Amino acid sequence: MKYYIENFGCQMNDHDVEKVSTLLHVAGHEKVGEAAAADVVIVNTCCVREKAEQKFYSLMGRLKTLKRRKGTLLGVTGCIAQLEKENLGERLPFIDFSLGPSSIHRVAEAIESATRSQRFLDFSDNGCGASLHVRPQTAAGTLKAHVTIMKGCDNYCSYCIVPFVRGREKSRQSSDILEEIRGLAHRGVKEVTLLGQNVNSYNKGQKDLSFPELLSKVNDINGIERIRFVTSHPKDLSRELIDCFGSLEKLCEHIHLPFQSGSNKVLGLMNRGYTVEEYSRKLDLLKNRCNKIAVTSDCIVGFPGEDEKDFEATMALVKSVRFDGLFSFCFSPRKSTRAADLPDSVPREEAMRRLQELQSVQKAITREKNRALEGREAEVLAEGTSKNSTEELTGRARSNKVVNFKGARNLVGELVEVEIIKGCANSLKGARLMQKEVCDA
Repeated sequence: MKYYIENFGCQMNDHDVEKVSTLLHVAGHEKVGEAAAADVVIVNTCCVREKAEQKFYSLMGRLKTLKRRKGTLLGVTGCIAQLEKENLGERLPFIDFSLGPSSIHRVAEAIESATRSQRFLDFSDNGCGASLHVRPQTAAGTLKAHVTIMKGCDNYCSYCIVPFVRGREKSRQSSDILEEIRGLAHRGVKEVTLLGQNVNSYNKGQKDLSFPELLSKVNDINGIERIRFVTSHPKDLSRELIDCFGSLEKLCEHIHLPFQSGSNKVLGLMNRGYTVEEYSRKLDLLKNRCNKIAVTSDCIVGFPGEDEKDFEATMALVKSVRFDGLFSFCFSPRKSTRAADLPDSVPREEAMRRLQELQSVQKAITREKNRALEGREAEVLAEGTSKNSTEELTGRARSNKVVNFKGARNLVGELVEVEIIKGCANSLKGARLMQKEVCDA
């Protein structure tokens, strides 16, 4: 059968799609580039934020028409499939099957069963964790790969749906992870990103490698040139992990460390488990350990109970830290979370005003920080042709900033030394040092 996958959500969802595609390829199915050409369409969902959920239901309305016209099988996977498992079939009676995030290893079975059945099939998560061990196929010549090291979360932040849809924390054995990464290196992968909802608590309480120890082992693998990881929870950011920056030469100088609010009152309502002062102290330790480190973060504004003073505290933190980048959102209540029932909700208009003010300030900070890099050198992994110009290549510096520079296609896959010649709003423009030396001669 021919299949098409539409995906919503985070890097974990992107990686889940890679796993699903691998499983369907092994089962003999053929991937196509559009829903209209497929025999089965799978929609991999996210419900962390309301906007992604709205987009999903809008898409399903369009796919319903496709099903009526062609008889296409429709499947729903991911977080919404798990969250709405008890009523998804009633809400979308035209879909054929659904699988939660921990059941995607059964996707080929679900399609086969759906071809024989006239009723909705729910493959609910059974908690066995088998999907955690599915390894996506990586084509020869692929430069970058994601590797799942754990799933789920035990923190239960009051606004977050993740523990309800991806379950409690479960870590892969380090030997399995390292074997997968060695295989990736053998196929030409140069950069790996270790994935987990909270990588800092990898193997917490287990008799296996800690996360810093795992990073050290990955650092020793021949062929791997760069290591990244997401996401870190501030309360679990250890001194041992901080010390990895600057001591492990392959660990890139970038960390994504969500702060969510600059108000201790709001952090308490969010059940984040740290204070602004503790967060700031850990950032100071990171910067003292590695003064080149780029820090990006997440922030929610308009959380129930957030008053103007709390928002001003968030703005003060943003201006003080000067993040390299910030993903910011208005609070949206999520089913099953405690925050959905908190009093003192912030009017939508006021939340949007705060968000626009925050984003305006951060945009200026990001541009200023990018401009401050002008004249400095950076190592860039050339990934392909820039979307802005066919004469330029694009890649990322170790700081995770996008860099565009002129270069021949045969540089793709290489680590290229460039000088930053211009800092733009969302990227950097560079010039190869070799080219610059020739021009200066």
